[in-house]
Amino acid sequence: MPRVKSLFRYPHLPRKSSAPRIAILGAGAGGLGLAIRLRQAGITSFSIFDKADGVGGTWRANTYPGAACDVPSHLYSFSFARRRNWSRKFATQPEILDYFEGLVKDFDLSSHLRLNTEIVGAVFSDTTNDWTITLASGAQETFSAVVFACGQLNRPFIPNFIGQDNFSGPAFHSAQWDHEVDLSGLNVGVIGTGASAIQFVPSIAEQVKSLTIFQRTPAWVVPRPDREFTAQERKRFIRIPGWQWLYRASIYWRLEFRWWAMKSDSRMSRYIEGRIRPELEKIVQPRLDHSALIPDYPIGCKRLLMANDWYTTILRDNVEVVTESIAQITPDGVITADNQTHCVDALIFGTGFSTTEFLAPVEVVGQKALRLRDAWREGSQAHLGVTVPNFPNLFVIYGPNTNLGHNSILFMIEQQIRLIVGLLVETASRDAKWVTVRDEVAERSDRDLQGAAKKTVWVTGCDNWYTDEKGRLTNNWPFPTVVYWWRTRFETFRDYVFGGTSS
Repeated sequence: MPRVKSLFRYPHLPRKSSAPRIAILGAGAGGLGLAIRLRQAGITSFSIFDKADGVGGTWRANTYPGAACDVPSHLYSFSFARRRNWSRKFATQPEILDYFEGLVKDFDLSSHLRLNTEIVGAVFSDTTNDWTITLASGAQETFSAVVFACGQLNRPFIPNFIGQDNFSGPAFHSAQWDHEVDLSGLNVGVIGTGASAIQFVPSIAEQVKSLTIFQRTPAWVVPRPDREFTAQERKRFIRIPGWQWLYRASIYWRLEFRWWAMKSDSRMSRYIEGRIRPELEKIVQPRLDHSALIPDYPIGCKRLLMANDWYTTILRDNVEVVTESIAQITPDGVITADNQTHCVDALIFGTGFSTTEFLAPVEVVGQKALRLRDAWREGSQAHLGVTVPNFPNLFVIYGPNTNLGHNSILFMIEQQIRLIVGLLVETASRDAKWVTVRDEVAERSDRDLQGAAKKTVWVTGCDNWYTDEKGRLTNNWPFPTVVYWWRTRFETFRDYVFGGTSS
């Protein structure tokens, strides 16, 4: 049975095969990682498009105070482009951005970059077997293949509150932080208590006059074991062969073990909750009841957050946590459902991202004029999160059901990159023009995935960004990551249709 190359040898384009021309949409982790691996596979005819003015994706966009990663830094880099001189156990946004910007220089990618260029459409031609992409400027270009590397966290979400357009002060989303606004001495309102808020709230609490946090539901927050690496530790990573590899492996398997907490009614989640809950109850003060601190949903149903200063911050004298829902926003503040008026001078939305409408707002049209939004009418889905039936030579990085609740997303992205490169090389080797996954394979894969999803904590009823409005799990991978590694490494070419000719 033919397979996607060997377990250890990376795919490489045969000398006599014609190289495809590839459009990569997104210059974040996925796009840059794919570009590196394409060059290493002998494919150099590709362009990397991004609407931003630089590379880095979400790590370029999110510049709010305190922005940092909740995955240990040594595992938040590619195995084929490891950084050995991380300054601390959990890297901050500037250091992560520096890593991705360094990849451009280290692997000579600058000539492939098309920055400040937004893609609004991608249409496949059944006649030419090519993709035509449409830029926001109206210009069109033709490519053999299109890879969406836009990620799941690229479109900030702001709820539509009554009267919010009438607010008189500065208002912005945390992913679009307005650094020209001086928050010193202001009464600031923060809407949302997700992963971004628990980082920027402690960073601004001392500078503002007062901080009113409007919280819909509390989050499970665990300590982040962060510190700077010692000079001796950093030397060890650089000078001792294999030391960093062992350190990365230890992080990976430690995080991988946490997957068992993602299963519904798991013993591990109950154990973790049993350790956390008493500690939370100790810090509850008369003015802050249990509902403001302790979630009523199981650990893992929403994203498990990591912070060392969240609880000390929300117990500050100048900080108030409001659990009543927001009724409307006025020019001077926020009115909650209990008819209380909270006067604020500035509003910051920590309300997350639109995550379930993958590839939006790009209009994608595949074979026989099939629109992707129609193919995904019942929910976003892709075989292994990468390929969609009837959309030849269309690939997705960090696509449907490839997000994680327990390990490093860069591990998943690496496996997707290997699969994409393997499929492109195999297509060229067969003198074909395109490849797409078979309908029955994609359907079987989705049934397997959604069946496994029912056994996870993510579909237990809490409101999270992992599921769509119908309750279908669209974002997360419901198995350990080692299963994903196995399936992408030993994916058979018999699961795909190869069509067209390159001549």
